[in-house]
Amino acid sequence: MLLGMTIGELAKACGVGVETVRYYERRGLLPDPRPGKVGYRDFDADDVRRLSFVKQAQALGFTLKEIDELLALRVSRTTTCSDVRELAEAKLKDIDEKLRTLRSFKRALGRLVEQCGATDLKSQCPILDVLDERSGKATKVGT
Repeated sequence: MLLGMTIGELAKACGVGVETVRYYERRGLLPDPRPGKVGYRDFDADDVRRLSFVKQAQALGFTLKEIDELLALRVSRTTTCSDVRELAEAKLKDIDEKLRTLRSFKRALGRLVEQCGATDLKSQCPILDVLDERSGKATKVGT
């Protein structure tokens, strides 16, 4: 069991930077390991587990706010698997919406690439023309 780890050792053990650990502390994702908030940080195996949990959740696409909710569910004595499933299902819906949006962007960009002629004149470039349009018009290309 790891005891008395420094912030650098914790960061290295979890494959993140020291500033990331500090940021997660400020966000409340990691508890401040300093008794009375004075002196050096002293991390342990529970902190490694918690930070690894955060990184795994991020890898699945959860935001830090959602991860905070997951952590709260993880430590609550009244949490059921259905509670966690509900949050995961909401994330799946969010991912599906992002995929639809990305597919739309891909189609729009693909059309622009097809329209782009072999001319070397940038004044005749449909891609640059769309990007130069006022805000709002360019985003309608993908719809």
